[in-house]
Amino acid sequence: MQPFDQLALSTERLLLRPLRADDADALFRIHADPQVMRYWSTPPWSGVAVAEELIAKDLVALPAGQHLRLGLTERSGGALVGTCSLFAFNQSCRRAEIGYALARPQWGAGLMHEALRALVAFAFGELKLNRLEADIDPRNSASARSLARLGFAKEGFLRERWIVDGEVSDTALYGLLHSDWRAAATNETNAARA
Repeated sequence: MQPFDQLALSTERLLLRPLRADDADALFRIHADPQVMRYWSTPPWSGVAVAEELIAKDLVALPAGQHLRLGLTERSGGALVGTCSLFAFNQSCRRAEIGYALARPQWGAGLMHEALRALVAFAFGELKLNRLEADIDPRNSASARSLARLGFAKEGFLRERWIVDGEVSDTALYGLLHSDWRAAATNETNAARA
């Protein structure tokens, strides 16, 4: 996989870029919020050291192309408001998993959809992936709507897959194929021309 430490993606309102050491406090605040972490695979973070450790791991993993995690910063203010990731790459099958988190004050403004559209386009374009997968808690209706809006299809359900802080939860599995993404993009273009 290619190195990701210099990657930056731009959207109308966002800059997606690798996390930096000075993002630790904002990253911690996002992941310390129990509502943001309600359906996450770990409990809310208990200290800024967790954020610092994650950023330190990225400083090794991104240049090696092991995973791709980008911080979301608003062009208007520049503060970190979330992250989006590609991970669990399977190069022979051209597949990866997608993940994301957004600070609660930014919920409902369409920022994550904007960021994920850019990330998915990068995955299917530059990385030439064939398939993206997402694993979400089926109670997370906002995440399910986000995935559906991007064209992901619900493909499976795994009972009692996660136990986080003593709470047992299921998993809904979603997938998006490059061919589906391309067809949807073609339809959007044709609709815009009509």
